[in-house]
Parts: sequence; C-alpha cells; structure tokens
Amino acid sequence: MNKGHILFLAFCATALFVLNGCAPAGGGGGGAAHAHIKHVTDGWKNTPNGMGLGPTMEEEAKIALKHAQLASKKPGDLAWLKTHIRHVRHAIDTTTESSGPGMGYGVIKAARGVAKHINFAAGSGDASGNVKLHATHVSTSAKNIVRWSNRIILLSENVLAAKAGKKKDMKGAKNWTKRILETTQQIMRGTDADGNGFITWKNGEGGIAQAKQHIMFMKKGEGMMMK
Repeated sequence: MNKGHILFLAFCATALFVLNGCAPAGGGGGGAAHAHIKHVTDGWKNTPNGMGLGPTMEEEAKIALKHAQLASKKPGDLAWLKTHIRHVRHAIDTTTESSGPGMGYGVIKAARGVAKHINFAAGSGDASGNVKLHATHVSTSAKNIVRWSNRIILLSENVLAAKAGKKKDMKGAKNWTKRILETTQQIMRGTDADGNGFITWKNGEGGIAQAKQHIMFMKKGEGMMMK
C-alpha cells in the first residue's frame, strides 16, 4: 500500500467518524478548545497581520527554503552563500538575524506557539477525544520542526565562520549549505525517518505537511470550517 492510499484511508476513517455521529457535541459552537485551535489556524495577536500561528510557521519556512535553494545555486561563492544563509536564519529565528526577507516572526517561535496552543486546546475542559487525539499529532510535528530549525541555526554558524580562500572551509560551507537545504525541505514536508515508505506525524518524521493534515482532521471532527 503506497503513501497516497494510506492518507486516503486515514481521511475516510475520519470522515466516517464524523458522519456516524461519533464526533463530540459542540460542532463549530466555540469554547476554549476551539478558541485555541483557531489561534493555530486562523489568527493570533502578535503574528504578522494577525495570521494564525500555523500559517505564520509555514510562510516563514517557505522563505527559509527559498533562500536555502538560492544559496545552493552558487556553492563556490562564499559571499553568496553567507548572504542567503543569513536570510534563512532570519526566517528561522529572528534572534539570530535582526533583518532579512522573513516576516519577522520566525519558524521556531511560530512552531513553539503551534505546539503550545494545540496543547492548550487538548487540555481545555471542553476538549473532545478528537481534539486530544490530533493535538498529539500536531504537537509532535511542531516539535520536530523546532528541532530541525535549531539544527539549521547550528549548521549556519559553520557557514558564516568559513573563510574565503581556504579550501577546507569552502568545501565545508558547500556541504553545510546542502544540509541546510535538506533540513528546510524536511521542515516543509517531513521525512521518512524509519524508511517504511511513507511519512507520519511521529517523532522525527512529521513536518508542516503532517501538522496541517492533522489540523484538518481535527477541525473536520469538530465541525469547524477550514479557512
């Protein structure tokens, strides 16, 4: 069974759960759990333009990926590498670079916010079994993203420390940039860490794609409209 079949079956199982009346009462009626879900998906007070923490995380990650890709286009040009790696850092964590093409929030801050608020949702007194189930999936993926983001920051320090004219440094900068690109790709789509042919939400595997998938499952199970 391939990945597409597995995801389709998971979606169908969730849909049947709702249609058969097993979804918790409340639907889109609100409550603390739903409020925290909306902080993740729809809007939060300190994000750029009041975006949800999840969309903010994704947009910053897209910027990081774009500049990791740009850096990789000229691996022999150290100044070019450093410029675009700094842009990656700004999109990942603004405490490491105060200016750049990112939105000014950072993947790490947004991902931590996703994990925090989705766990607040699960811990609310009105949280359903559906919310509690998928909160674990979303939170685990968000924590993977934080861990991978921190790895990017560490790798980027090596690139920035490289000296022009030193063959060893140039080779290292090229390899570190390649690893940064690979890690930003993991953040976006997750990674098949156990080599079983598909990517899940689990520790070490789930990224933004998996977090979004389980947020969708959660909101469908709650009768909440997706934006």
